[in-house]
Order: sequence, then C-alpha cells, then structure tokens
Amino acid sequence: MQSRTPTDSRTILTDLVLPSETNPLNNLFGGELLARMDRAASIAARRHSRSIVVTASVNHVAFNKAIPLGSVVTVEAAVSRAFKSSMEIFIDVWVEDRESGKRSKANEAIYTFVAVDETGSPINVPALVPETELEKSRFDAALRRKQLSLVLAGKMKPKDATELKALFKD
Repeated sequence: MQSRTPTDSRTILTDLVLPSETNPLNNLFGGELLARMDRAASIAARRHSRSIVVTASVNHVAFNKAIPLGSVVTVEAAVSRAFKSSMEIFIDVWVEDRESGKRSKANEAIYTFVAVDETGSPINVPALVPETELEKSRFDAALRRKQLSLVLAGKMKPKDATELKALFKD
C-alpha cells in the first residue's frame, strides 16, 4: 500500500451562510458548522484511504469566532495522521470579511474516521507522510491525542503512553 501525503487528502469546501442556517443572533448554527466539517473530513478520509469511511469520533471542536449571516465560510480538511484503520483529520474553518475579502480563522476541529469494507469491517489504510512543518507538528500531536484517548478509555496503561509521557518529563 503506497503512502500518501496530507496534500493528497486536502479538501476545501466553500459556502455562504444563509438565513435558514442561523441562530437568533444571526450567526451560523454550531450544528450546521459541525455538519459542514463532517462532510469535508469524510471526503479527506476517503481520498486518503480510497475506501468507504465512517465517522468514529469528534475529538475536538473549538467555536472561537461567531460566523455571521452572509459570510463566506471555507472549511479545509486534511488527514493529519493515519493509524491501522483510522485516520485523524484536522479541520480549519475560515471566514472571509465581506468588504476586504481578508480571511481569518474562525474555528478548528479534529475528527477521527475509520476505513471500512462493504460489510462495515475496518480495513487497513495507507501510511501518511507529512511534508510541511505544520503537517509534521499535527502528525506528532495526533499520536499523543490517540494515546490520551486510549488511556482515558482504559485501553492503554498510562505507563505505556510513551509519547504522552514525554510531554511531562523535564
């Protein structure tokens, strides 16, 4: 199985915030943004694995900036690390200023997808080879996040979470 880069999975979805997608403050509903992020992450995971993928978890979501009615929103997703059958997808959400056109980061999220066959059984995915400094940083952090998740779920002993423990050593 040939390894891939984050660029191979990069997915960019751009859309407009419409009145039916906003809350009483005229900002994009959080659930609507979650759905957009899930779609972009799904496409990125499918591009990496070249298989059917399912959402396994939403590991992190930060709603840092409200996205007002009429805004142009861009959701950028790419695989940040591939494990045996799962892939972590890092998502950046950008909002475009209506007058200047300048983009600013509004939100981010991290999803996990699993590649499956036609019966829903997990299948192996290609390795990921990060290229840029940002990709390398996200790649390294993904292993720590996975170890933390496994420790919290009782599936890994804390003493075995070597990458995670390294954060706390002097």
